[in-house]
Amino acid sequence: MAEQEQPREEVLFGGVANAGAVVRVGEHVLRPSNPHSRAIHAYLRALRDAGFEGACCPVGIDPDGRERLEYVPGDVPVSPYPEWARSDAALVSVARLLRRMHDAVPAFDPSGRAWSTELADPTPTAGTSGTVMSHSDVCLENVVFRNGEAVAILDFDFVAPGRRTYDVAALARMCVPIDDDVNMARQGWLAVDRPARLRMVADTYGLDADGRAEVLECLTATFAKGGEFVRRRAEAGEPGFVQMWADMGGQERFDRRRRWWADARPTFEKAMA
Repeated sequence: MAEQEQPREEVLFGGVANAGAVVRVGEHVLRPSNPHSRAIHAYLRALRDAGFEGACCPVGIDPDGRERLEYVPGDVPVSPYPEWARSDAALVSVARLLRRMHDAVPAFDPSGRAWSTELADPTPTAGTSGTVMSHSDVCLENVVFRNGEAVAILDFDFVAPGRRTYDVAALARMCVPIDDDVNMARQGWLAVDRPARLRMVADTYGLDADGRAEVLECLTATFAKGGEFVRRRAEAGEPGFVQMWADMGGQERFDRRRRWWADARPTFEKAMA
């Protein structure tokens, strides 16, 4: 009997942590699992059961340890981002999708399951916006678009309980983006009105004055979390993060952003008032 031909694996490019290890096989995606995968799958199934189709749907864990997810067709922008991905319309659609995700299963019970703490909200029950499951890593590379509209969020490796405003701040940090001038120019974000785009995110999500003020506080926290995350992964010798750390300029890149944010924050506060 002839040996059955194995399905071809097509590498999906983008991202850093799992670069080269995420593949498409037919209508499924295979990617490395982690200690939190089963908890993440429970959350993703809860989203699907609630009628939310804007997230990848889990199939299970394969015998080789890889997690299997349904493939979501569309466009996933990677740096240098195309013009359409840098548009206000694209940004608004991402914020709208995040709000729908948070509203889909507000009563999901995360207790008794292991969640990542690497990018998680350090004070998930603080503030007034309420605690949900925070994706914590909504960057353009983790969003599927169709015709310029965000239709699905990918890569839930860092989902964990957190404030709505923390997840909004994490999205804004990476999608507005909120960064110093040097790094903005390096990534091709030219002539972007960052305070106006942050207010656009807040208004699209539906935050009131207290919520907008909370986002500003959360930005400081997510800046720190993001910097610690990259540094820790680089120090552990993970190739993608070692390269990222070098390309960014090491610790100076994060120190420069911290100094910039201290000076620039009043302008953002005015926009969010």
